[in-house]
Amino acid sequence: MTAVLPKLSIGDLVLELPIIQGGMGVGVSKASLASAVSLEGGLGVIASVGLGEDGAVGSYIDRSSEALRTEIRKVKKQGLAVGVNIMVALSNYKELVETCVEEKVDVIISGAGLPLRLPEYSGDSMTKIVPIVSSAKGAKLICKTWLRRYNRLPDAIVAEGPLAGGHLGFNFEMLSNGTAECLEDIVSSVVEMVKEYDQPIPVIAAGGVYTHEDILKFIELGAAGVQMGTRFVATDECDASDEYKQTFVDATSDDIAIVKSPVGMPARVIRNQFVKNSQDGAKAKFVCKYKCLLSCDANKANYCIAIALLNAARGHFDDAFAMCGENASRVDKIVSVKELMAELAGKPAGE
Repeated sequence: MTAVLPKLSIGDLVLELPIIQGGMGVGVSKASLASAVSLEGGLGVIASVGLGEDGAVGSYIDRSSEALRTEIRKVKKQGLAVGVNIMVALSNYKELVETCVEEKVDVIISGAGLPLRLPEYSGDSMTKIVPIVSSAKGAKLICKTWLRRYNRLPDAIVAEGPLAGGHLGFNFEMLSNGTAECLEDIVSSVVEMVKEYDQPIPVIAAGGVYTHEDILKFIELGAAGVQMGTRFVATDECDASDEYKQTFVDATSDDIAIVKSPVGMPARVIRNQFVKNSQDGAKAKFVCKYKCLLSCDANKANYCIAIALLNAARGHFDDAFAMCGENASRVDKIVSVKELMAELAGKPAGE
C-alpha cells in the first residue's frame, strides 16, 4: 500500500516528511548524513557521542563540545533543520546540551537513561527537547517530573521498541527470549498516555521501522512520525567508512546478536570475530582516555566501547564491531539518501 505521508509538526518546527533519522554514534551520523536527510524533508540528527577524537587536543569535554559545534554549523549554514542525539549516560551530558542551545539546534533527542534534568540544562531556549522512552511508564515519569520541576512538557516523545539498534532500554533476558513489549504496544500506550495533557505531544515510533508500509502502520496507531537509524547507514552520505556500510550489506539474520555492553546495558550488534572473542572472555588491552560514560568501569570492562565504535566507524573491524537494528540483515545495497527518502515516502522510483 502506498499513501501520502503526513507532515510532522513538533511545535513550530514542521517537517515535510514524518521521518527522523536516528542519531548513530560513534561517527556514523554527523553533518553529512544529517544534512542530506533534512534536505529531503526529514530531520537529520547528529550523534554527539565520541566526536572530536580525530587529531584530538584539549580536554575530553572541550574537544567534544567544539567538535559537536563544528558539525552543527555545517548543517545550519545550509539553512537546514538539525537535531542532536545526546545520551543521558554521557559524563559530559550537560556541556553537550549547553552547546546545542548555544548553537540554536532545532531539536535535542535524549535517551540511554531518563533525561529528567534536560529542561534544566536547555533552559528557556527555543530548542525542542524530546526524550526517548521504552514504555508509557517512563514517558509518564518524565512528563510528571518536568511539569513539577520546570513547568513544561516534552515537545515530542520517541517511543523506542526492542528491535532498535545500539544500547537498548530493556533487560538482556527479555531481549534474548523475545518477551520484551513490542513497539506497536509501546506506541499505543504512550499515545494514550499523552492524551492526559492539554498540549499536543507528538509520539515518534522507533525501533524496527523499515518500510513505507511500516511508517503508515505506526501513523495509523496514532504516532505522528517515525525515527529510523539502520536504513540510513547504507547510504552514500552516511559519515561512516565504506567498510562500515558494507558490513550491513553483508550481514545475515544469523549475524545479528544481543551482547552485554561494558557500560552495563544490552546492545544489538553485527557479530564478528571481535564480538565472539569478547563473549568468550577475551580482554583487550586499553587505557581509558575518556571516562565518557558514567556507568562504565574501565577496571572491569573487557574492552573500551568508545575505542571499539571509533574503530568501527573508521572501518577497522579487527578491533571493533558495528551496532545495528534487528533489520540490518535486510539491507542489500548502498543508496543515496534522496533515493531512500523517496522510497520511504512511497514515491515511484525515479520520481
